[in-house]
Amino acid sequence: MHSSHRRLAIAALALAPLALAMFPAAAQDTQPVRLIVGYAAGGPVDQGARLFGQALSKELGVPVMVENKTGANATIAGSEVVRAKPDGLTLWFAASPTITISPNVMTKMPFDPAKDLAPVAPILSYYNVLVVNNNEPYKNVRELVAHAKANPGKLAYGSAGVGGSNHLGALLFANRSGIEMNHIPYKGNAPAMTDVIGGQLNMMLDIISTASTYIHSGKVRALAVTSPQRNASLPDVPTFAESGIEGLKGFDVGGWYGVFGPKGLPPELVAKLNKAVNAALAQPDLKKRYKELGYDEWTGSPQKLAERAAKERAMWATVTQGIVVD
Repeated sequence: MHSSHRRLAIAALALAPLALAMFPAAAQDTQPVRLIVGYAAGGPVDQGARLFGQALSKELGVPVMVENKTGANATIAGSEVVRAKPDGLTLWFAASPTITISPNVMTKMPFDPAKDLAPVAPILSYYNVLVVNNNEPYKNVRELVAHAKANPGKLAYGSAGVGGSNHLGALLFANRSGIEMNHIPYKGNAPAMTDVIGGQLNMMLDIISTASTYIHSGKVRALAVTSPQRNASLPDVPTFAESGIEGLKGFDVGGWYGVFGPKGLPPELVAKLNKAVNAALAQPDLKKRYKELGYDEWTGSPQKLAERAAKERAMWATVTQGIVVD
């Protein structure tokens, strides 16, 4: 081999490892991001995730693919993320109950949300609204409480399942107002709402973003929202605190969506993703759509997400004593 050719070959061999090392990073910048959702397509969490995914795709410059991994209080979705490589290509669009409630009630929680996930960014806050069948005699929370006290144990409320946020929110309402009601768990909010409309069920708490359709169409009657202030999409519906019942002063029971990645995400990658998430949430179209659905803005740092998660895990620990989900 000619000496000049030999020198070129040696130089090429020397540079080969560097080229190989650079390739994954370049590939990563063009690969789609998987956004894992723990609930079925068409539900409120899936709806929120798909709107967000479109906005995030614009900021990252790559496709964001929503994947529904349902079951086990959304812990199947969480487990998928926990097992993923910490390269930023697999993220979890998580609803707060799996992060804050499930650890307190599940006997076999497959991961520790406080230790096995990397908080990336808050997305939004949501609240529930108490809806009742149109034929129920009570027109507000105070009348409902009086009716329940006169008929102990005869009223029933539905939920998306034992340990869900609408189960525990209704339980907290009952406890604080001193009434007894029966809990009827369903496999999702939709079948419970169907039975409220049909009269097989007296009432339920449902996320405002999905319940508002039934309220505005007159299929159910709204009595109160679980937020500390009235919701912009339901301005005529009072808060629980407005009932004037002593135990409901300061009643504030909501949830949130946040983005998490697997443990071990490099700090610089978390910072990059956080910046992209906040830029996506600032897009006017997404802000407008989320507001129309009754969501509240809640954005910020990974630390803000982690702190709220820890605070609410501690709060739900006191409410969920004696509740066990296998």
